[in-house]
Amino acid sequence: MSMMVGVGDLVLAAPAILLALLLTLVLSHFLPLLLNPKAPRGSFGWPLVGETLRFLTPHASNTLGSFLEDHCSRYGRVFKSHLFCTPTVVSCDQELNHFILQNEERLFQCSYPRPIHGILGKSSMLVVLGEDHKRLRNLALALVTSTKLKPSYLGDIERIALHIVGSWHGKGGNITFCEEARKFAFSVIVKQVLGLSPEEPVTAMILEDFLTFMKGLISFPLRIPGTPYAKAVQARERISSTVKGIIEERRKADCCKRDDFLNVLLSTDELSDEEKVSFVLDSLLGGYETTSLMISMVVYFLGQSAQDLDLVKREHQGIRSTKAKEECLSSEDYKKMEYTQHVINEALRCGNIVKFVHRKALKDVRYKEYLIPSGWKVLPVFSAVHLNPSLHGNAQQFQPCRWEGPSQGTSKKFTPFGGGTRLCPGSELAKVEAAFFLHHLVLNFRWKIDGDDIPMAYPYVEFPRGLPIEIEPICSES
Repeated sequence: MSMMVGVGDLVLAAPAILLALLLTLVLSHFLPLLLNPKAPRGSFGWPLVGETLRFLTPHASNTLGSFLEDHCSRYGRVFKSHLFCTPTVVSCDQELNHFILQNEERLFQCSYPRPIHGILGKSSMLVVLGEDHKRLRNLALALVTSTKLKPSYLGDIERIALHIVGSWHGKGGNITFCEEARKFAFSVIVKQVLGLSPEEPVTAMILEDFLTFMKGLISFPLRIPGTPYAKAVQARERISSTVKGIIEERRKADCCKRDDFLNVLLSTDELSDEEKVSFVLDSLLGGYETTSLMISMVVYFLGQSAQDLDLVKREHQGIRSTKAKEECLSSEDYKKMEYTQHVINEALRCGNIVKFVHRKALKDVRYKEYLIPSGWKVLPVFSAVHLNPSLHGNAQQFQPCRWEGPSQGTSKKFTPFGGGTRLCPGSELAKVEAAFFLHHLVLNFRWKIDGDDIPMAYPYVEFPRGLPIEIEPICSES
């Protein structure tokens, strides 16, 4: 009898319990609005989900998307929202974005969602903080500086570019360009980081796991066996195991030094083995996805601008005319690729590979008329600055000539690789690779976009169809 009474009481109490939970959810969602009346204007959306789904609605990456357009017109270029389950200040203002990036670890701190930590690992440069990040980034900068214009590195890039471009002659005039760009970028970064050539079996094994890893990185973070996220976590573990195996082999064969990042990593005592493995994974991630997407963006926009393509082609013909037929490109040749750099910068501005970054306010921050409450997420939106017509005339148009003049590519209004102490250390390597690849592409092939594929922001950026293009060999090949 007593058990039946207990169950009955629970049934009767269930509506009250549900109501209490609902009120708690609503109160916890809207309480930050009441406690921070001086925060920027904006809206919080529905409890729990907030406005996250609208914010993440896919749109062309050379547009702001309906969410930002609507909120900027209603509340101004700085507004509050509720995104990723957290009260958030969204900045589409170049001055505030610059202020946020320049005050890393003083007023703001990197704050990516927890699932990103789970898949990248706790030692990833993307998620570590403070002195740990500084130590890893200094090492990355030292590696990039010593590598950037090294003849062996430039030679590797050119050999791989020639191999990829040369393989198109038997493909019937149609290729999926994003796949080709990824092959090129992965081959370059695996060679540079691990000293592996594309033909080695371990390279194919790493690539297979890396593709699984990439799919999970941009998937819904549900760690249930069989989901892309869970498979990605497992793929990262396999890549880590493979890299650890390569490290052990290197240590045993101490007399056989290679000219790659791993050799430098093994010579330093500043990093633990776990940090070294994570550093390798970070290098692969940055060198693979960002570089290949940048090259795809350049090919996409040049495919729509015959005038700019002609200017790029003439620049590279001029460089090639000063060299013997089989002579490799040099660091001096790279410095002559001025219009090519303008094209790369404009493709980055229009394509917006990195739309925004995640930060958190460490204390109440007052900036001009804005108050950013302590603990709130802060999202500096780079694409909103890149596409602001008051900062870039005809902002929707692809116009590489806008970058002519000193320091145009280093201003507050152009942050394709972030800024401050978290500016991507490999950005210059990516530009070198893109320029060298473009050299052999424009001298050997004509192309046009096959269909209406456009870069889409999900918010990660990709071409839905992989950027199919029709190619035609140029008869008088260099």
